[in-house]
Amino acid sequence: MISNIEIAQRTTLHPIRNIMDGLGLTDDDFEFYGKYNGKIRLETLQKFGARPNGKLILVTAMTPTSHGEGKTLTTVGLGQALAKIGKKGIVAVREPSLGPVFGIKGGATGGGYSQVIPMEDINLHFNGDFHAVTSAHNLLAAMVDNHILKGNDLHIDVTSILWNRTLDMNDRALRQIVIGLGGRINGVPRETGFVITAASEIMAILALADSRSDLKKRLGEIVVGYTLEGKMVKAVDLLANKAMAVILNEAIMPNLVQTIEHTPALIHAGPFANIAHGTNSVLADKIALKLADYVVTECGFGADLGAEKFFDIVCRQQPELWPSAVVLVATCRAIKLHGGVPEKPETLLTAENPEAFHKGLQNLATHIKNLRKFGVPVIVAVNQFPYDTPAEISMIYDLCQKLEVDCVTHEAFLKGGEGVKALAEQTVRLAEGNRKPAPKYLYDSNLSVEMKVQKIATEIYGADGVYFEKRAQKKIEKFVELGYGKLPICIAKTQSSLSDNPRALGVPKGWTLTVTDAQLSAGAGFLVIISGDMMLMPGLPKVPAAVNMDVDEHGKITGLF
Repeated sequence: MISNIEIAQRTTLHPIRNIMDGLGLTDDDFEFYGKYNGKIRLETLQKFGARPNGKLILVTAMTPTSHGEGKTLTTVGLGQALAKIGKKGIVAVREPSLGPVFGIKGGATGGGYSQVIPMEDINLHFNGDFHAVTSAHNLLAAMVDNHILKGNDLHIDVTSILWNRTLDMNDRALRQIVIGLGGRINGVPRETGFVITAASEIMAILALADSRSDLKKRLGEIVVGYTLEGKMVKAVDLLANKAMAVILNEAIMPNLVQTIEHTPALIHAGPFANIAHGTNSVLADKIALKLADYVVTECGFGADLGAEKFFDIVCRQQPELWPSAVVLVATCRAIKLHGGVPEKPETLLTAENPEAFHKGLQNLATHIKNLRKFGVPVIVAVNQFPYDTPAEISMIYDLCQKLEVDCVTHEAFLKGGEGVKALAEQTVRLAEGNRKPAPKYLYDSNLSVEMKVQKIATEIYGADGVYFEKRAQKKIEKFVELGYGKLPICIAKTQSSLSDNPRALGVPKGWTLTVTDAQLSAGAGFLVIISGDMMLMPGLPKVPAAVNMDVDEHGKITGLF
């Protein structure tokens, strides 16, 4: 079968001016990054401010296999299909992280004939955004250590520094390190560590800021540690936030590219959903809603992570982004996985297994029921593979009929927008029927931190309760004491299960969510609650995707997917 990169490389790109013209953008609205992509200036929001917003369509998924179930594929295919049925639509998705690109999951540009292009540029160093986040994060880290070495006027306690360093690569060896070795000239020795750039609070801030002034304010609110007297030290106290905003000056502007069918796509920011909040930027969504009638955006991993965080974190800060409809992606292979079929060898997931399929459907049913708690109309989109059988598809339809939700199969991978027309028509019908989308959050922000975590754990994950380890409880109490108790909750947990155990598939019963740690993201505006053995710096698999990549003398890349 032809690979994603081969399909992308065979596609003739349209000049980005063509895409701009279709959206009504002029050179004054745009910063060109070459012939085929660039950035939309933030002033565009004011320019088109009088226009009514389009409708937002959120794409999420059931609990995925390790390869993902095609959320980005479905998002891009749906955007292309909107054009096929005569609607003006824009796709708005996250930027890929180099970690997964070279790890196991691959890139994040869709697949087959439903991709955003140029996929090589987007998957690798895309317009420098991830590098800017990395640099801004590490500038603050450098200024913290420099301040301590040069007199420590703020009385920072070197044993209670919260701010680590970051790198956009899966590198488990950097999770815990010691810095400042080699004598006073190299700084003060202390323990620290790295998180992957997608887990940086600055990435979350970039995705949630709605202006440059908001960006600077949020950067200044980052809590880097405590003084010897127990008081907070913020980035603004180090006079670091304005310089950090300078580094992010270009990165804050959403990137405009095209799909393989030359429909518009905005790609911006890239926080992970298993360790951050998992959506593209609010600026990209807001601009897109002024430029199109329908904006198709996605949130990371399963609906228990990405969708819950979109509703309870993003929309709590930006209520106007409440979706008019939610598309829940399902695959037959994921259903069989949650019915007890092993992932390897892969032939097991392609073979028909009615007993496992019936059992695995309960995972899909749980996500449907969870999404309904937010009061949004839901449609199940079955990302259909060639080896899926009519009997399996029929069982999905039967479940959806029983739960009274729409269900449509699509073939975005093989047929592009043409293979998603039926889904587009049904989704538009749902969105148009929801004329006044109104926020319906899972929990009240005035609840205690523990009660908010309990709500998410029991009502979304299906836990019987929550256990807080002493270290996590002490940190939570400190954050509440400092005035952060009303912030929404961002739970960092495995994406492979509804529970905090990646091996507990299906719909786990009789378990307790274990909270092992907690972190304050004051600038982003949420508390990170870490559960299980969740790592904020992933590692590479035994055979990383990197081993299959190459570039020839003409600069043509192979093996990227």
